[in-house]
Amino acid sequence: MRAIRAWGAALLMLGLSAAPAAADTPTASPSGDSSAPTQAGTSFRTATEIEQGQRATANGSTGDYLYWSFPADAGQRPTVHATVKLPEQHTTQTWQVDVYDGLRRRQACQWGAQTRTVGAEAASVDLTCVLRTVRAWSEPWANDPLPGTYYIRLTVVSLSNADLGLPVDAAVQVDSKDIGGAAAVDGSLAEPLVPGIAVTAKKDDDRGAVLSDIEPDGGWASGWWSDRWVWTGIGAILAALAGIGGYALTRGSGRPSHVPPGV
Repeated sequence: MRAIRAWGAALLMLGLSAAPAAADTPTASPSGDSSAPTQAGTSFRTATEIEQGQRATANGSTGDYLYWSFPADAGQRPTVHATVKLPEQHTTQTWQVDVYDGLRRRQACQWGAQTRTVGAEAASVDLTCVLRTVRAWSEPWANDPLPGTYYIRLTVVSLSNADLGLPVDAAVQVDSKDIGGAAAVDGSLAEPLVPGIAVTAKKDDDRGAVLSDIEPDGGWASGWWSDRWVWTGIGAILAALAGIGGYALTRGSGRPSHVPPGV
C-alpha cells in the first residue's frame, strides 16, 4: 500500500508539472517595444496587424473607423483593451470597440465595458471586451470563435456634429489567457481562418492581394493535443492502482491450512 500511495503521488506531481505553468497568466506587454504599430487601418482589408501583448497606437479623427488585427489560437481567451484620449474640448460622446473573427462575424463579449458614454469633462475613455474561448472546431451553423485572425474595430457611435473630425489618440492591446484542456473539443480546422490561407505560397496572388503573415508565437496549434490527454492518462493509471490496492486489501489470506479442499 505504501508503494501504491507513492506511485499515485508521483504521477500526480508529474501531471501538475506537465500542465502549462502560465495557464492563468496573461501575456505581458513588452515595455519600450519600438516595433509596435503606430497607425491603424480604415477597413478589414487594411487592418494593421499586431501581436498579442503589443500596445499599438494610432492618431485619428472623431468619426473614423480604426481597424487592427491579431491572431488567436485554440484554447486562448483573448481580452481586448482600448483607450481613446479625447480632445480638451468636446461634448458627450459614446465609443465602442467591436471584435470580428476570420469570417468577419461579430463576436460577442463575455464581459467588459464594450460601449461607454463619457461627458464633456472626461479626458479619455477605456473600453474592454473579453471574448469567449477560441475553439479548435465548431459546427457550421454555430457562431463560436475559431482559430485565425481577429479584427478590432474602434469608433465613436454617438456624438454631436460639433465634435465630428476632432483629433483623438487611440491605443489598443490584446492579452490572452490560456484555458487549456478545459476548453478542448474533438476535431480541428483544416487551416486557421486567416486572409489568403487558400494560397500556399507566401506571395501575392493573381489579384494582387497580399497574404497575412500574422500568427501566434510558436505557430498554430495542431488542434488535437491538449493537457486533457495528460490528465486522462494519469486518471487511468490511478484508477488501475486503486483497483490493485482494493483487491490486495479484500482478497484475504486464502483458505486456512486446516480446512480440507472442497469444503
